[in-house]
Amino acid sequence: MEILKDIAAALQAGQSERCAELCAAALKAEIPAGRVLDEGLIAGMNVVGERFRDHEIFLPHVLLAAKAMTAGLALLEPKLQSESVPRAGRAVIGTVQGDLHDIGKNLVAVMLRGAGFEIVDLGSDVAPETFVDEALRHEASVIGMSALLTTTMPVMGRVVRLLHERGLENRLKTLVGGAPVDEDFAREIGADAYAFDGVSAVVRLRKLLEES
Repeated sequence: MEILKDIAAALQAGQSERCAELCAAALKAEIPAGRVLDEGLIAGMNVVGERFRDHEIFLPHVLLAAKAMTAGLALLEPKLQSESVPRAGRAVIGTVQGDLHDIGKNLVAVMLRGAGFEIVDLGSDVAPETFVDEALRHEASVIGMSALLTTTMPVMGRVVRLLHERGLENRLKTLVGGAPVDEDFAREIGADAYAFDGVSAVVRLRKLLEES
C-alpha cells in the first residue's frame, strides 16, 4: 500500500512531522495499527539499520530516523494496545553501574524498538540489583547491558551471578555489548549473547527470544 511505503520513506529520511502525519492518515483510513507498524515504521527502520551496518549512513542519520520512529509510534501505541497487537518481545536495557556513557546504549534501544521490540530503558549507572528487579517488574525476558569503560565491565558479571543466585538464569537471558566488550568476555562471564552494534543486537535478541 502506497501510504505505508511513504511512511517507511519518511522515516528513512528522518522526517518526523511527515512520518507522524502519514501514520495519522493511515489510521484515519482504517489501516490496522499493527500493519502500519510492520509495513511502515519497522520496514523503514530495517532499511536504516542495514544502511548503518553497511556504513552507507552514520549516527546522526540514524538518530533522525529514530526521532521519526518515535513520532509515529506515539500515535500508534494506543491503537496497538486496543488491537492487542503482540510485540516481538520485551527487554530491559541500561549502561552498567559506574558508567555514564549512553550514546551506544541509546542507539541499540532505537534499533530494537524499530524492530518491534518493547524496550524498558533504565538509563545509565544501573546497579545489578536494579537490572534484575526491573526485569522482573516489567516481566521482561532479556536484560541488555552496555559498558564503555573497562573498569565497569565486571558489573556485567555481577548481574549474571545474581541471576544464578536467584535461580533466574533460565527465565532471564543476558545480552552484553559496548566498545571494550567482546565475544570472549561475554563467554567468560556466562552471558547468553554478545552484540557489537544495534543491528547485531536485533539479531541476537530475536535468537534469544526464540530459544527462551
